[in-house]
Amino acid sequence: MDLKKYIGNQIKTFRKSAGFTQDELAKRLNTTKQTISRYEKGERKANQDMLFKLCDIFNVSIDDFFPVLSKNAVESTNSIPDDPDLLTQQITDKVVQLTTQNKKIVLRTSEELLESQEREVDEERFEYHVFEKLSAGTGYGYAEDRNYDTVYFEKDITHDLASWVYGDSMEPDFADGSVALIKDTGWDYDGAIYAVDWDGQSYIKKVYKEKDGLRLVSLNDKYDDKFARWEEDPRIIGKVVGNFMPTEN
Repeated sequence: MDLKKYIGNQIKTFRKSAGFTQDELAKRLNTTKQTISRYEKGERKANQDMLFKLCDIFNVSIDDFFPVLSKNAVESTNSIPDDPDLLTQQITDKVVQLTTQNKKIVLRTSEELLESQEREVDEERFEYHVFEKLSAGTGYGYAEDRNYDTVYFEKDITHDLASWVYGDSMEPDFADGSVALIKDTGWDYDGAIYAVDWDGQSYIKKVYKEKDGLRLVSLNDKYDDKFARWEEDPRIIGKVVGNFMPTEN
């Protein structure tokens, strides 16, 4: 049985019974519709924290997301020791009694289980497509680069655009080589961190609205402020709502 698909089907069943669309459920979980869709299709396994959140929303038990074991299977499972050293010894004792052909089967099965286990660890990381290469220093023509890099992080943060940060002008909060997550909220308030398009380049800065234009301020004191006059048509791309250093692939 494919456990990811089974859990995904249960999520879909409970969601429909509760009368939620994928988008409505995603908002309750502070995630994306695409993530819910991948859960339901069995393309990604919901981690334990996510399942417990779903239990609260659907008013079900965590056991309801998993297949029911038969009586014999439960009794057999209960007879298996929890101590890892004792368990390893029992496995070894059984394997040495097998024929060579059956030992090969055990080896192949173990390799498949190990690969599956490693994939599940990876699936607890969330995938981000980093399209833009914004600069926190001298600016960068972000429209010139439409390819994206795929990176991973252990949290799923709602955003509209993910962008690389280059330079040290926004350190210590935004390190060189980190990813800035941008929400297309428009203008919010003076002093918030925004991605700004101006004069063919783009910047991540603290932004202040003034009579004659936008003042772009670095967090790093060694950089002077930049001033984008209204006649130069500066544009707020969005507000920066998150920032992280990608995990290793």
